[in-house]
Amino acid sequence: MSGQDTDEVEPAARPSSVPRYTRRLTDKILIAFHQACDQGDFEVAVEMLRVLETMITRRELPPGQNRRKNMESLVAAHERLWHLRHREHWD
Repeated sequence: MSGQDTDEVEPAARPSSVPRYTRRLTDKILIAFHQACDQGDFEVAVEMLRVLETMITRRELPPGQNRRKNMESLVAAHERLWHLRHREHWD
């Protein structure tokens, strides 16, 4: 993997109090969802949405999490998948 496409901070450059990852797990799952859609793998896309929904609908959110923004992203992802699956009806 190239150094340009990483979410991790180099361990030597990372003080012990700085998080190892720069993106939230929910963001990474959403990225995986979009990649699955781009590749036409709708079964994986559905599973990514299921995991994302589980994470977003938990009662307790980690600090810095915005439930409304997360829900909007989840709804947009469901809409994208629906449109991709029903593309032939719109062409």
